[in-house]
Amino acid sequence: MLVLAKNRGKTSHRGFTLIELMTVVAVIGVLAALGLPSYRIWIENTKIRTAAESIQSGLQKARVEAIKRNVRVQFVLGANSAWTVSCVTAAQCADLAGGVVETRGASDGSSANITVTATPAGSTTIIFSNFGTVSPASAIAPVVPVPFTQLELNNAALDSADSRKLRVMIGPGGVGRTCDPYSGLSTSDPRKC
Repeated sequence: MLVLAKNRGKTSHRGFTLIELMTVVAVIGVLAALGLPSYRIWIENTKIRTAAESIQSGLQKARVEAIKRNVRVQFVLGANSAWTVSCVTAAQCADLAGGVVETRGASDGSSANITVTATPAGSTTIIFSNFGTVSPASAIAPVVPVPFTQLELNNAALDSADSRKLRVMIGPGGVGRTCDPYSGLSTSDPRKC
């Protein structure tokens, strides 16, 4: 026969004391304070990646539209990481308002702090021929501007030591590639420029 003894006079309390709860909150606060700067740097570097992918997508869109429509299509880089894809001659793209195929603003993708530096300096336009290749600068009418060959993306909100710059490179065949110019990457890393 089983006899259960009652626990008389002693009460059992469950839960946390106020001191235990405040200790846990303090530890979480300290860990969050230590991790917050790293999280901010990661977010800002993600904005660089987002802007680079947006620009590469725009370049690919311009190249595909040039082949599809069998006309010259231009990619024009705007302020920060804004861009516009349009037909060089708007009349050749009569089905589009003003010949504009697609446009992205600097605020799309949270890229207001992104700086884009083109090579050669000052070049903001690249024109794709109807074959999808980059049209070289020429003296024939209409004048084709000197196309950029690469774009360096950086975030103005970060120190240069914390920023993970990215580069968008355009080959003469019109194919774009995003790469990482960081010198610490091994030569076999596919992300390396």
